[in-house]
Amino acid sequence: MAAAWVVPGSQLISVVAVSSLVFLALLGGIAARAGEGPIAFGAIRVTFWGALAMSLTAGVGRIFGVIA
Repeated sequence: MAAAWVVPGSQLISVVAVSSLVFLALLGGIAARAGEGPIAFGAIRVTFWGALAMSLTAGVGRIFGVIA
């Protein structure tokens, strides 16, 4: 939320997407540690699927003319 509040409008989408991926990696690592699994694998897995979900959402938005 802080990234969306601080960043100027022209860079908003990029900064929010990157910061979201960073925090997804962090949370994936924490979840893997809590589950006693490999931390790097958990972080990569959550980041990959999060990036895929964001890409598909942006693609659908572009198809319907919601995202420029």
